[in-house]
Amino acid sequence: MPSRLTPLKPVLSATARVGYVAKGLVYLLIGGLASLAAAGLGGDNVGSKQAINRLIAQPFGDLMIGLLGAGLLAYALWRLLQALVDTEGMGLRLKAIGARLGFLASAAVHASLGAYCFDLLRHAATASGERQAQDRTAELMSHPGGGWLVFTAGLVFLGIGLRQSWRALRRTYLRNWYRREMSTAQRRLFEAITRWGLTARGVVFAVVGLFLCIAAWQTDPSQAQGLGGALSVLARQPFGPWLLGIVALGLVGYGIYCLINAAFRDTSID
Repeated sequence: MPSRLTPLKPVLSATARVGYVAKGLVYLLIGGLASLAAAGLGGDNVGSKQAINRLIAQPFGDLMIGLLGAGLLAYALWRLLQALVDTEGMGLRLKAIGARLGFLASAAVHASLGAYCFDLLRHAATASGERQAQDRTAELMSHPGGGWLVFTAGLVFLGIGLRQSWRALRRTYLRNWYRREMSTAQRRLFEAITRWGLTARGVVFAVVGLFLCIAAWQTDPSQAQGLGGALSVLARQPFGPWLLGIVALGLVGYGIYCLINAAFRDTSID
């Protein structure tokens, strides 16, 4: 850690915790809306930007959007530090480089979501849905080699989905928690929520990746689906409402997992 950043360590650690809260709230919104849809109580299958859009019409919506935007930018900063400063102590092995590139991608995604929040406040953003996902895919495929890039992106999403499920199976999240600060009952409850949440997020990302690969293979951008589209795909399967409900509650669980990280994760920067 460069010495010039040493005085900022407590601030950066707090920034990471704020970021985890913001990310958790986004997934609570996504999972909550999908759970209501599965139960036939309204709601909808939406992605991150569409979920954020739902806040703007609520009481104190502008304030909530502003705070959420700041929190998402804080999370993006934390991911950037994980990638560049190697807060996890991964080193420069091939596997570690892949993980750190993943942190960089996550930083870019959440910085984009944070900027979107402030665009909403300036009324400079529009609702984002599956049409945008398909438009972006079509634009990319219109360039030379674009189909291969879309296919590669699909494989990346599939890989992320499998990694989430692997983390749930191997319980690798435990190495980052301050477990001594948890009671035995807390740890067992937190583990159950986390494993369900990681698995559900893995399923959704795998579905997104699969449809990107299909879009590239068939040269058909309309096949591409975002997060909300992936939930809708699950809802159309046999026993769809039950399947959607299980995954939706899992996404709520992932949101709670982010809040657990905000309270108990090691966010120190050495």
